[in-house]
Amino acid sequence: MRWTKKARQRLRFAGASGVALWIALCLMAFHPSFVHAQTSPSVPAIPGVSVSVGGSGPTSVANTVKIVLLLTVLTLAPAALILMTCFTRVIVVLSFVRNALSLQTSPPNQVLVGLALFITLFVMQPTLQQANHEALQPYLRGQISQTAAIERAEAPFKVFMAKQTRTQDLELFLAYRHETLTTEMERHPESIAMSALVPAFTLSELQTAFQIGFMIYLPFLVIDLVVSTTLMSMGMMMLPPVMISLPFKVLLFVMVNGWYLVVKSLLAGYAS
Repeated sequence: MRWTKKARQRLRFAGASGVALWIALCLMAFHPSFVHAQTSPSVPAIPGVSVSVGGSGPTSVANTVKIVLLLTVLTLAPAALILMTCFTRVIVVLSFVRNALSLQTSPPNQVLVGLALFITLFVMQPTLQQANHEALQPYLRGQISQTAAIERAEAPFKVFMAKQTRTQDLELFLAYRHETLTTEMERHPESIAMSALVPAFTLSELQTAFQIGFMIYLPFLVIDLVVSTTLMSMGMMMLPPVMISLPFKVLLFVMVNGWYLVVKSLLAGYAS
């Protein structure tokens, strides 16, 4: 493409104007009056930020190590809290419901996880309140030490997990450590080690969740069998049975108020 004379003149003028504007801005930035205006007391300046490290004595090193350990614990805290609450059973059962309905993305994962979190918060509220009243608040007031606060906070969670843990699962982990489940442990779950109680509780929750999921699958499996048999008897083998059975599944689930029954059964499993 050939440039006309008028276009070339406009291009040179634009380039010259841009260079002139850039030079003017540089001169303004380095001009003494401009620097003085930026540093004058009347103009608010951006506050400075400085990072300083304390001395290298044993006390400062110990405090630094404590901070690093605390950050590490906070990173692993969400996974630990999920395994120590009813979140595992709730999210697995809700996933079974979605798969039984042959729905891949409805409800989406964000909705299922959000619902599971709020159900977990509702179920664990008495336990959390007890841990807050007996451990967190006294520690914040300086009445107990950090070790005592952790021990007090573990007690209500151990009681909750022990109620939902099968004896067989707990004995599995205790036997690995050459220990036996005594009557004292059954009466006072606070004496059970957290390292053995948490995985045993998780196994029990998974077992219960899969049992509930199997019961949820049965009526929808019957619908799939009836639809598949009907389509084969009519010679419609090329038609996917899921396309016909899906509306009937959703209709059945809505008619029986399925979400209400599922959540009701989950809450009933944790009723004291």
